[in-house]
Amino acid sequence: MTETKTLLLTGASRGIGHATVKRFEREDWRILTCSRQPFDDRCPWPGGREAHVQLDLASPDATIAAIEEIRSRIDGKLHALVNNAGISPKGPGGSRLNTLDTDLRTWGQVFHVNFFAPIILARGLMNELSAAKGAIVNVTSIAGSRVHPFAGAAYSTSKAALAALTREMAHDFGPLGVRVNAIAPGEIDTAILSPGTDKIVEKLPMQRLGKTSEVADAIWFLCSDQSTYISGAELEVNGAQHV
Repeated sequence: MTETKTLLLTGASRGIGHATVKRFEREDWRILTCSRQPFDDRCPWPGGREAHVQLDLASPDATIAAIEEIRSRIDGKLHALVNNAGISPKGPGGSRLNTLDTDLRTWGQVFHVNFFAPIILARGLMNELSAAKGAIVNVTSIAGSRVHPFAGAAYSTSKAALAALTREMAHDFGPLGVRVNAIAPGEIDTAILSPGTDKIVEKLPMQRLGKTSEVADAIWFLCSDQSTYISGAELEVNGAQHV
C-alpha cells in the first residue's frame, strides 16, 4: 500500500497558496493548511475545514502553541512544510513603506510572519520531518535581492533574511535527512498586485506575469522525489526578472 504523504502549508487562503493546495492534491497528498483566517467554504478542496489550523503567525506565542495541535494531526510524519505566508503592509493610500517611515512594531510584525514563523514551525516539527525524510520550501521574493517599487523595506529585508535562513537550515537539517530550499517568485498574477505592475511587466524578458500554477509547480518539484539531492538552493521563478 502506497504511503499517503502529508503537506503543511501556511498562507493557504489565496493566490500561490491556493494553487499549491491544488497541485499537491493532484498527487493525492494529504494537506494541512494554516492561515490567520478561518477556513473559507469557497476554497476548492474537500475536507479543508477539518484540515485547517487558524493561526496568526504574527504572534510568537500562538505559533509556538500551534505546534502541538499540528503534531497531533500529522501522525508522526511530515513530508513537506511550505512556508508561504507573508505580509507586506502599505502606507496611506497603498504607498510603499520605506526605511524612514516604517514603524518599529510593523517591522516586528512583518519579521514574525515572514521570517521567524518558518523556523519556529520547522524546528517544532523537525522530528516529524526527519521521520519522513521530508522537505521544507521557504517562499522568498524577487524583492529580497533589490529595491522593489511596491514591496516595502520590512517585507524586502525579511525575504532577504529568509533566503539566508534557508541556507542555514539546509546546513542544520541536512543531517536529519531533511532538504531545505526556497523559491523566489517575481511578478505573479494574484489578487494582491499593486497598481503599476504593468510597467514592470513591460520590462521583463518574458513580458508577462507569472501564473500561480507555475509557482506551485516549482514548489511541488522541490518537495518531490525529482529533487532528492537539491538542498540549500533558491529557485528564481520570475521570467528572468532577476537578470
